Amino acid sequence: MNITHDFRGRTVLVTGAARGIGLAIAETFAAAQADVVMIDRDEEELRAAAADLDATPVVADVSCTADVDRVVTTTAERTGSIDVLVNNAGILRDAVLWKLTDEDWEVVMAVHLGGTFRFTRACVPYFRAQRNGRVVNVTSYSGLHGNVGQANYASAKAGIIGFTKTAAKELARFGVTVNAISPNAETRMIASIPEDRKRASEQLIPMGRYADPSEISAAVAFLASDEAGYVTGTVLPVDGGIAA
Repeated sequence: MNITHDFRGRTVLVTGAARGIGLAIAETFAAAQADVVMIDRDEEELRAAAADLDATPVVADVSCTADVDRVVTTTAERTGSIDVLVNNAGILRDAVLWKLTDEDWEVVMAVHLGGTFRFTRACVPYFRAQRNGRVVNVTSYSGLHGNVGQANYASAKAGIIGFTKTAAKELARFGVTVNAISPNAETRMIASIPEDRKRASEQLIPMGRYADPSEISAAVAFLASDEAGYVTGTVLPVDGGIAA
């Protein structure tokens, strides 16, 4: 795809970057000449993906404060700045709510919402010192509308929306923008859906198809760019019109 934004000299952290939307986001920033730090728990897949992009792979658990602080500190020491944070890491533990265990609930909240909180908090001192920074969080249609079997996931994604809007208000005075995207992309999770169910779900999308992950990453790049410097506290649906 054609890249119009230039991130040369900027450090970009992407969580959940080994595959899917996270990988596409890393690819877009790498193509725009950023110093990309790819963060994931899957070491083998992460290192292979990072090698292809000449990016820096860092194995870490976003639900662990010590891991998060280590990633941010070592990155800032190496590059001299933290310019863009993309909170994309997530997991699924689907079940109807009366079958959800405490562990199912807590681990999903810890990764999605907790990871977003921990990484943003760790980056704030660098953003404040620079008087500049961009945070882009990944939420979902489920966070806006709910979904059967996803009380934990939907709650975490809804929490990310509230976190995004609050952080945007708190950090605006430092020249930092905080936004979220709500994507609807062709990922391995979608690929695992039986073909008949997938076709039925596509019929609900006004544009008639799921996005390619690169279409999601283009929206993230815009929100992280200088051109979006006056955009903050928003949730941008990149969903083919399904939430319209």
